[in-house]
Order: sequence, then C-alpha cells, then structure tokens
Amino acid sequence: MSIDPRPVLYIVGIFLCVLAITMAIPAAIDIYDAHDDWKAFAISMGLSGFTGVLLILSNRQRQIKITGRQAFLLTALSWFALCFFSCLPFMFALPDITFTNAMFEAVSGLTTTGSTIMTSLDSMPRGLLMWRSLLQWLGGVGIIVMAISILPFLKVGGMQLFRLESSEKEKAMANATQLSKYIIYIYAALTAFCAISYIYVGFTPFDAIAHAMTTIATGGFSTHDASFSNYMTHGPAIVAIIFMLLGCLPFVLYIKCLHGSWSHILQDEQVRAFFKIVIFSIAILVSFLVAHNHDFSMDTVISTAFTTIALLTGTGYSTIDYMVWGGFAVGFLLFLSAIGGCAGSTTCGIKIFRFQILYCVAKNQVQQLIHPRGVFTIDYNKQPLTVNVAASVMAYFFIFTASYVLVSIGLLACGLDILTSLSGAMTTLANVGPGLGDIIGPSGTFEPLPDNAKWIMIVSMLLGRLEFFTLLVFFSPRFWKH
Repeated sequence: MSIDPRPVLYIVGIFLCVLAITMAIPAAIDIYDAHDDWKAFAISMGLSGFTGVLLILSNRQRQIKITGRQAFLLTALSWFALCFFSCLPFMFALPDITFTNAMFEAVSGLTTTGSTIMTSLDSMPRGLLMWRSLLQWLGGVGIIVMAISILPFLKVGGMQLFRLESSEKEKAMANATQLSKYIIYIYAALTAFCAISYIYVGFTPFDAIAHAMTTIATGGFSTHDASFSNYMTHGPAIVAIIFMLLGCLPFVLYIKCLHGSWSHILQDEQVRAFFKIVIFSIAILVSFLVAHNHDFSMDTVISTAFTTIALLTGTGYSTIDYMVWGGFAVGFLLFLSAIGGCAGSTTCGIKIFRFQILYCVAKNQVQQLIHPRGVFTIDYNKQPLTVNVAASVMAYFFIFTASYVLVSIGLLACGLDILTSLSGAMTTLANVGPGLGDIIGPSGTFEPLPDNAKWIMIVSMLLGRLEFFTLLVFFSPRFWKH
C-alpha cells in the first residue's frame, strides 16, 4: 500500500513557516545594527515562507491522521527540509561560503552537534551569530518533542519504553500535542532563567541570550572564537554547568514536577545513574590531573567539571584545550561523549537508559546460566522489560557500532589521520561538537576538512540525531514497497 504524503507535506509546510518566522529575529537585529545581512534573512524568510505556505495550501485536509509509516517519512523529511532552508541565510550572507560548508553549519546547528566551520566569530554580524544560536534552540526543542511523542510510537532503539511512561499512565497528558505544549513552555522558561543568570554573572544581554539558547539545547555554539574561555571567571562556568545538567534531564519529569510529583526526579533510575556517572567522572579526572602535576584547587575542580559535563551532555563548550591533559584523560572524555545524557532531553549520545537495559539483560543472562531452571524477570524503573525493548536496545548498539566503524573508515578514506577520523566519527554520531587533535579539537574547527569528509559527517550527524533507525528505514526500499 502506498503512502499518502499529504499529511506529511502539510506538517512540513507548517515547520517551514515557523522557520521563516524565526528568521525575522536575526533580520531585526541586523536592521538595528545597520548591517546589510538583513537582506539575506529577508530573502531566506521569503523562500522558506513561500514554500511552507505552498505545501500547506496544496495538502490541506479536514483531519490530519498520521500512520506509523507516515511518521517515519515525516521525521526524516522534516529534518531534510529544515536543514536545507536553514543553510540559506549562510549562503546569502557569506559570499565566500560553499554550499557544503553552509549545509554543515546548518545541520550541526539543528542537530545540536555544535561542530563548526566558522571562524572570526568575534567580528561576525550579530544577526548570523543569533541565527546559529536559534538553530540549536529550535533543534533542541524539536529533539525533545520527537523523543517523547514520535520515537516511542515508532519503537526506535528502545524508546517504546517511554511510551507507557509518558502516555498511558498520565491520562491528563495523553495527547501528544498537549504534552508538546508543556515541553515548549518549560524549555522557554529554562532558557529565560539561564539568560538572566548569565547576565547576572557578567554577560552582555546579547551574549546571555545566545548562550542560554545553546546551553539549554546542549548544543555548544558560542558567539566567540574562544568559546567559554572568553569568560575566565567561575560564575559563568557554574551557571553553564547547572543549565547543561538541567537540559539533559528528561523533560517529562519536569512536567510531573509541575503537577506536584517532585519525587519522580530523584526516584528515576536513569537520572540517578546519570548523576552518579557525572560525580564519578569528575572525581576520576580531578584525581588524574592532581596526580600529574596539577594543583588541587577550585580552578582545577571547576574546569574539570565544566569540561566533563560539556562533553558528557554533548554541549561541547570549552574553556581549555583538554588535549594537553594526557592520553588517559582524552580517551576517557571520548568515551564519556558516547554515553550522553537521559532520554527525553536535548542531549546526545547513546543515552543512559540503554546502558542500564544492556546491563540488566547481561545480569539476567548470568543468572540464567547459574540457575538454568530459574525464572527471572527484568524490571526497569519499576516497569517489566519486554523482549521487544531489550532486542531493540541491542539492535541500536549494533547499529551504532557498525555506523561508527563505517564513518571512521570513510573519513580515513578521505585522507584524514587516525585521531581525526575516530574522534570525528564519534563526535558527529553522538552529536557532541569538538573532536580530538589539532584540526577538529577544542581549539580548532572543521573548516579545513575536505568536502567529502564534511558530507560524511553531515550524514553522520543526522544518523545520530534521528536515532539511526528512522533514517535507515526511510532509505529502505521495503519501506516504500510494503
């Protein structure tokens, strides 16, 4: 049976209209600054809005119903369309930029990866700087809505585990649209509190708003070439740490808190495991640095905590060049970047709950070997774990590993060195931002890479953000035939 594309195209049209409206913000900033880049945003806004309205009018229906196959199509097609139209302001405002670089920056922004090809940010027009932050902010809220409303329905990578948690048990929030509204309100409120906090510790209002957007989205774009090292005091680092952590907690738990269930945050197994990993990782790295001729001081603790949380959450801010910390610390941080934060948040990576489920499955297998006649059940967050969820999680790990190997080999084939290839594959698949080495490390950019390597990374960023299966199903011939 063929897929009716009209509901999908109608919703994509709405997304493009929202994107067009958003472009008015950087355009207004450039008009205020008397900079000609407002014309680039005006043209981009016109093209995006015209296409969006055309899709809405030509695919309008009385009632919109989305099937499972249409949901796969909607997820993939909306990201492709938004990435393409998001790169237009870069194309029109920067005459020397190539389409590859513009697309790389747009995809990196919307997927909240934070890898950049941009240089000379300190002298860049404020409109473009705000556009980069807006892309990550929009991408962040889109990721949360997708993770809570769409991926559980599609049963992608074990995310069906959260379908019960966010819909069947919470009858007052059963409607996905209502749930999305709650998420957007909370997301905007956290962004506002973050911006106010940044202003309090010395940021200009513009820098505060721009960084608040990329902090809550755990994206990592900055308005300065030096990233967060432009602010060398403890205050900004502590504010960033707090809101990076808030951005990578399940937003469904915030909704429950609004309904008076504050205990849910501390009772959630995923959240508890996440904070244990944060504390353990900071302690390990601080101990390592102190043992290797670093002073045990507040500066060491805060800079280590900042770097650890920035990479674990996938934000990717940097205050120092952690490449000088030594091989163990660099390798440890690379591993942390793959873990990521909690499901249902803006964060990146494999996600905590998948490691927990894999551990539960392995533990159950050991028990079965010790007691062959025993009957054991697997529970997660006080829910029985089904075979389908466990199989879906294991399949996700296989696809992640296979994709990492293939992307690494592809980057090596493009002529990149082994460190750049391995870290580039990890940072794009896990949507982290900076890689390792002199080229794409915390003090470098992705601009020097060849175009073919950038396109591999573009696909890698989309694969990681769409949880692999969504994109793989979209390109499967059987999806279109059956």
